[in-house]
Amino acid sequence: MTSFTSEAVTQGVRVSVESRYAPEYSQPQRNQWFFLYTIQITNEGVEEVQLLSRHWIIRDATGKVEEVRGPGVVGESPLLEPGASFQYTSGCPLATPFGSMEGTYEMVTARGERFHARIPQFSLREPGAIH
Repeated sequence: MTSFTSEAVTQGVRVSVESRYAPEYSQPQRNQWFFLYTIQITNEGVEEVQLLSRHWIIRDATGKVEEVRGPGVVGESPLLEPGASFQYTSGCPLATPFGSMEGTYEMVTARGERFHARIPQFSLREPGAIH
């Protein structure tokens, strides 16, 4: 199984991503490819932070861009003490065998300071897909 990883750190918040093709949920004959991604958010800072919302930018192989915004992640708004991590897995359907995702999480510190933690760009690619 091929997976792709990337990570970024913003104001002490590390976002690590691993993505993989999910053939069990895909139907290439119907132009439907499905990808799973696991994200770990780690608070490497000195004060607690809470994830408020997400903003995704999803690109497919044709250049089509879809933006998704919403509260929290997987129905949660995790509060992370210094040194704590939160991990979740979600999925993304595409109409092409490869593409990419990136975005931001809106975070708030215990002092009420808001900032956007970068979600690094990562590949969504069916093994063997030619780009």
